[in-house]
Amino acid sequence: MSDSTPAAPVVLDLWCDLECPDCHRALDDVRALRARYGDRLEIRLRHFPLEKHKHAFAAAQAAEEAVEQGQGWPYIEALLSRTDDLGRTGEPVLLDVARELGLDTEEFDTALIDGRHLLTVDADHAEGKAIGVTGTPTYVIGDERLDGGKSQEGLRERIEEIVDRPLASRDR
Repeated sequence: MSDSTPAAPVVLDLWCDLECPDCHRALDDVRALRARYGDRLEIRLRHFPLEKHKHAFAAAQAAEEAVEQGQGWPYIEALLSRTDDLGRTGEPVLLDVARELGLDTEEFDTALIDGRHLLTVDADHAEGKAIGVTGTPTYVIGDERLDGGKSQEGLRERIEEIVDRPLASRDR
């Protein structure tokens, strides 16, 4: 390939509930995948708040506000590391995490009240349901779906096998 344009990254959609302990455990895999692939893999967080987690819907909206403020992944990672706090304490944790990252907490509070990110969260959830997501974390690469909510055993290796395929064919 003589074209000097870098190839588009492989896209991994991570369907996630930000109050889910399994999603918290998946953070190690996400970090390892980022370290291994760098900009050859785009990991996109997709919202799939589960009804059993009463603060997950607000957490998804807060994450979208963090994206707006330029701190999406740092916020998501910080929030996922506190799933227990979120379950116990609720929405004040969303503002605490924003404050710790130096984000505009007044804007966060307003976003949670005015629902400006509801459509994004609802659209993700609807798309997830449409493609068969039932639990979190669920990983989707191309047309392959891996359910990490059932078991995360060997999941990262399986994701790497799937991601390596298109990268190997590009690198030839």
